[in-house]
Amino acid sequence: MAFEKAEFLNTPEKDKLSYIEALIATKQYYPFEKWREKSSKYGLLQYTEDNCTAAKNIFDTLLEKLIKTGENGEIKKKEKYFEIAVLALNELNDVEQGLIETGEREDLCELIDKITIAAGLNPKNYAKGEGIADLWREW
Repeated sequence: MAFEKAEFLNTPEKDKLSYIEALIATKQYYPFEKWREKSSKYGLLQYTEDNCTAAKNIFDTLLEKLIKTGENGEIKKKEKYFEIAVLALNELNDVEQGLIETGEREDLCELIDKITIAAGLNPKNYAKGEGIADLWREW
């Protein structure tokens, strides 16, 4: 799945970053501006500024909670924060049908895998190697 693309955080460069820096670095992979561009370019009405901002806020909140928990925080606590984020994405997708389609699903799974690694967890340890999002996602 997306884990291979998330390998960037398993490089020596990752080791030069603090826990907080690694988590913040994952923001560069936020796909939400790309989604907005699709909206303009292809007339995909589901990618409104409000919907994209809502998705972004879910990830900003996840990162804030992981940062607050700290590098040596409880694994169960970190996993719970991922669960909350994925369930919020499920709810957002339920409200706005078609928001998370194939391309968006791949974007989100890749992003979640990168955040998982930055948080000191291994995506391969979840959902038979598919990543932590697969434990709860409905998209």
